[in-house]
Amino acid sequence: MRNPPTLLSLAIDSAVLNFSRISDLSFVPDHILLDLFQRILIAGKLNEKILKLFIATGKEEVLSFIESLNIRQPLVPVLPTIIIKNDEVDIVIGAIQSDLTSFMEAWRPFFSNFHLIVVKDPELKEELKIPGGFNLHVYTKSDIDRVVGLSAGSISFAGYACRYFGYLVSRKKYIISVDDDCVPAKNSRGELIDPISQHIINLSTPATPFFFNTLYDPYCEGADFVRGYPFSLRSGVECGLSCGLWLNLADFDAPTQALKPSLKNTRYVDAVLTVPARSMLPVSGINIAFNAELVGPALTPAFRLAKEGNLRWETVEDIWTGMCVKVICDHLRLGVKSGIPYVWRQERGNAIESLKKEWEGVKLMEDVVPFFQSLRLSETSVTAEDCVAEIAAAVKERLGSVNPKFVSAAATMVEWLKLWKRVRGQ
Repeated sequence: MRNPPTLLSLAIDSAVLNFSRISDLSFVPDHILLDLFQRILIAGKLNEKILKLFIATGKEEVLSFIESLNIRQPLVPVLPTIIIKNDEVDIVIGAIQSDLTSFMEAWRPFFSNFHLIVVKDPELKEELKIPGGFNLHVYTKSDIDRVVGLSAGSISFAGYACRYFGYLVSRKKYIISVDDDCVPAKNSRGELIDPISQHIINLSTPATPFFFNTLYDPYCEGADFVRGYPFSLRSGVECGLSCGLWLNLADFDAPTQALKPSLKNTRYVDAVLTVPARSMLPVSGINIAFNAELVGPALTPAFRLAKEGNLRWETVEDIWTGMCVKVICDHLRLGVKSGIPYVWRQERGNAIESLKKEWEGVKLMEDVVPFFQSLRLSETSVTAEDCVAEIAAAVKERLGSVNPKFVSAAATMVEWLKLWKRVRGQ
């Protein structure tokens, strides 16, 4: 049972919620000012007006803290992206198509300030076409062979799984992954949105998996905790995974898309929420971000179909990975968020043809979902690596007799852990 919040903590929380009514901070004791400023940052309520109020106090401790975060005027109202340094973020792009020109140009306003890891599908024969002006590193089949070697024979980085090689070689805290058939979307007002910043906001603000807030994410601008929400849970927990959505093509399975070929997702819902603890979700690697320090090893390309393809309906490795990550986040008391940011997804593939390849995965999910829903990890698993190893053992023991694909997935998870530790020098 957590200790109840102190009166001072509640007073600061109240000040943060009602800061728009404050025009002078001279009455605030020195020892509270810095704590109040930090709470403002975490709540995502810092703007130019509030910054000026804190600077006007002239307090050295506050001014030094602002300077250390490299916060400069003018500011537009923002969430805590300002405290995330560019060198803490890698953007991973799995190149399934050779000509990335239109894709990169569409993303230029948002990619320009970050380092990019472009991983070419090792089965793609054509040379990549990438416009200049980006800070990037391109990895090809020869790089994959050099890094992976012969020590991970069952791990495949072909097709969409090439993105996992980018996760492996990144050294950044935050990794954002976007597929090469997606471009930035527009909100309901027709304004181009910044998916990179929103993913960072999702990851750098707390998540609330242990009590559902009916007003979406309480840390978003314009929202807060609703009446009855326990104060002892309002500090939230760290967010491990941010699952963005997409407009145009929704992530339907091949049977649904084949029956409803004209069905599109046209609704832009400007909201993000924390997925409750013990609830599974089908994660798609199309548009995600994660804290690699917390859950990086859990994103593993372990589960592949017999007729695995390179189209969106022909893979289930990201769905399997997402369930692994969700179980691990629940166990380690971390959060998973879903909602904004959106991307716009282009047409690619034929649902009817892909149905022949995906049907195996559709059937296997009937065994996979109950397994993960019932899985409980031991107290001895205290890191993501520990959890992946324990899940792999459980998969082999409980699902191995159902289908040999599960035995293969368990072995690949173990190999992935070894590779992750070796490549990252752990």
